[in-house]
Amino acid sequence: MEKQWAEMTPAEKREARFETWISAPGVQFHNGEAEAKYKSAARRFKDIVEMKKVPDRVPVLAMGTFMQPHLYGMTPYEAMYDPERMLGAQLRFLQDYAPDYYVTPALVGCGKVFDILDYKQYKLPGHGIPEKSVYQYVEGEYMLADEYPALIQDPTDFWLRTLMPRVYGALDPLKMIAPFTDMWEVVLVSAQMVPFGIPPVQTALKALLDAGNEAMAWIQKVIGFEMQARGLGYPGCFGGATKAPFDILGDTLRGTRAAMLDLYRQPKMVLKAVERLTPLAISQGVRGATMQGCPVVFIPLHKGADGFMSDKQFREFYWPTLKAVIVGLAEEGCVPFLFCEGSYNTRLQHLEELPDASCMWVFDRTDMKKAKDTVGKKLCIGGNVPSGLLLTGTPQDIKACCKELIDVAGKGGGYLMCTGTSMDEGRADTVHAMVDFTKEYGVYR
Repeated sequence: MEKQWAEMTPAEKREARFETWISAPGVQFHNGEAEAKYKSAARRFKDIVEMKKVPDRVPVLAMGTFMQPHLYGMTPYEAMYDPERMLGAQLRFLQDYAPDYYVTPALVGCGKVFDILDYKQYKLPGHGIPEKSVYQYVEGEYMLADEYPALIQDPTDFWLRTLMPRVYGALDPLKMIAPFTDMWEVVLVSAQMVPFGIPPVQTALKALLDAGNEAMAWIQKVIGFEMQARGLGYPGCFGGATKAPFDILGDTLRGTRAAMLDLYRQPKMVLKAVERLTPLAISQGVRGATMQGCPVVFIPLHKGADGFMSDKQFREFYWPTLKAVIVGLAEEGCVPFLFCEGSYNTRLQHLEELPDASCMWVFDRTDMKKAKDTVGKKLCIGGNVPSGLLLTGTPQDIKACCKELIDVAGKGGGYLMCTGTSMDEGRADTVHAMVDFTKEYGVYR
């Protein structure tokens, strides 16, 4: 008799998730060669994560957001507003460059959805910035300094009636509705519905419906690409996505400046907020991994990098809840993929606290020898191919960089060749050099 999910150990859950990912249910492979390529790439990823044995070679991931369409002459604006052409470029990229995995084009987003909602937290290509520019975050206090209690008491209500009206212009009327927890029993149901009869609220609801229809048409095209990519033999390497609780606070809610000031002005509120956000971050990652049938959960890290806060502050405000998210995901059989933008040289000692083979860390500007000698002894590491070198260097420069990374960080396995940032531009010769050289030189003998 098969065990129920709740009865499984974390190791059994992860094995089940990997088995689903590797077996690729529902995928129509183009031929036997494509099926073998897919399963080989997925098992290679599993091998480096689990650090149980040396894989056949170093796997390579070409991490990009707008890079793939850029290589085929598309601007970010065109990528966001012409999904058919953008997805065609993504497919051509796989066929022309042949990395081991595809990166979901869903990261690009749908321009029409943002337009319908009047999204204010980012400047989008062709809207406040040139069409050739990628989207840019607009720093701001989207949660005010005195709103911590409301966030902590009920995050969902805060998102619905406070944050969303501020971030999406079309949803501003949602601040007029009452908390849904007020709708108890017969005497309050009718009164609770009154705001939904107000024309501005109905207009906001119509915007949600319109955005939903546009998003549905867009995601169906994205799914079509993903099934094609898998059928050609390329696994998608991300199932779910989530964030460090402090990054949710510092990126999405308070903004960088305000969040950093809060460490001094109201540290107890910061701690309560990140602790409240922790189970929500775990749940989001698990749900995505389960829905996509892939155990890997992408976690971009921002405010914890060297230079944003002192090590004391990192230990107090950033690391405990991030560690809780990592462990919580691992307990559900997921593989957290920590994308460490910036430098993590002063943080490596903390990463050693994590359980063996529980996650993977992809670095940007970190000393990879130090990383291999510390956290790399127990956890998979990756990255550190500089984006600047890919854009300004020569193919020989890239080969030399990749050789050093394979020799130092790839020794004995447990390493993923990858850029340190998600690229928005690219050069054909250097991207080819990274992928091709890794496949040629990164073979374990």
